[in-house]
Amino acid sequence: MRRSPPIVRRLLRGAAAGSYAGARRSITYMPRPGDGAPRPVTLIPGDGIGPLVTGAVRQVMEAMHAPVYFETYEVHGDMTTVPPEVIESIRRNKVCLKGGLATPVGGGVSSLNVQLRKELDLYASLVHCFNLPGLPTRHENVDIVVIRENTEGEYSGLEHEVVPGVVESLKVITKFCSERIAKYAFEYAYLNNRKKVTAVHKANIMKLADGLFLESCREIATKYPAIKYNEIIVDNCCMQLVSKPEQFDVMVTPNLYGNLVANTAAGIAGGTGVMPGGNVGQDHAVFEQGASAGNVGNQKLVEQKKANPVALLLSSSMMLRHLQFPSFADRLETAVKRVIAEGKYRTKDLGGSSTTQEVVDAVIANLD
Repeated sequence: MRRSPPIVRRLLRGAAAGSYAGARRSITYMPRPGDGAPRPVTLIPGDGIGPLVTGAVRQVMEAMHAPVYFETYEVHGDMTTVPPEVIESIRRNKVCLKGGLATPVGGGVSSLNVQLRKELDLYASLVHCFNLPGLPTRHENVDIVVIRENTEGEYSGLEHEVVPGVVESLKVITKFCSERIAKYAFEYAYLNNRKKVTAVHKANIMKLADGLFLESCREIATKYPAIKYNEIIVDNCCMQLVSKPEQFDVMVTPNLYGNLVANTAAGIAGGTGVMPGGNVGQDHAVFEQGASAGNVGNQKLVEQKKANPVALLLSSSMMLRHLQFPSFADRLETAVKRVIAEGKYRTKDLGGSSTTQEVVDAVIANLD
């Protein structure tokens, strides 16, 4: 368990010292007028298991009377573009919750996930990979946050056929985007009492592109002297992840590497079905299952209604914190962790046979 920041520790000591008859005095949060008003959230159920797991989130939010309400839009991965009214809704509401969108393989159809990130400039992808009490894994003490640049790199979409049989795909790295993702990673570490940021790269081969990314990370690191900074080549990173993942804390990566590293870390910590995540920019945020592998499931899962809702429930907890409703976020996260720890209701990917609805009912029953 990570220690609280010094100011919080001083407050807690002061509260304990000034307590009466052994009762600890709570610290009161004073909201600004209007901070408790329900917030609109754009909801995209998505493809495959998406409607199942977003439906699970809606049920839990209603049960806990969370101060959010949803504007639902049908978007599917085989569409050519994200409908303008959906983009407008996210711009207006600032926050979106989405299920997985299937991305066709090949055929020249662009990913709607990438379109959303670029259209809204959601430049930072965050995936939190950690051990859940009661869920056995090969490694313990895993608590990794993967922060990935979300708008350029190999995902720039700049491809063309030079001559028949020869395709050129451009990887774009800019100093501006590299610096802002590095700054986001260090700010996250600083505000969340994290101790180390690791930059993942392949600058031994891509000396200019990844070299620029590393140079930017090094410059930003000098502004955060309290946070340890180190670097690791991406292939060695993958080997270290599967052998000694507890050595990593916050990781900052270019676009493609982050996708691979986040899914690897998720698999180590318990599977993609339990890892939360989100994409955030200066003005907007989209929350979804953290690791992308299998985020739309398969037809059998849909038919049996046995999709794992835990990842999206935990992502919803992140969303509630983003909306500045921390007590609701804590209630939801605590209830989910209790269900996992008890072990009675688990979907197939976690070694059980429960349906999505059985897990949802158990989470609702554990809400304080």
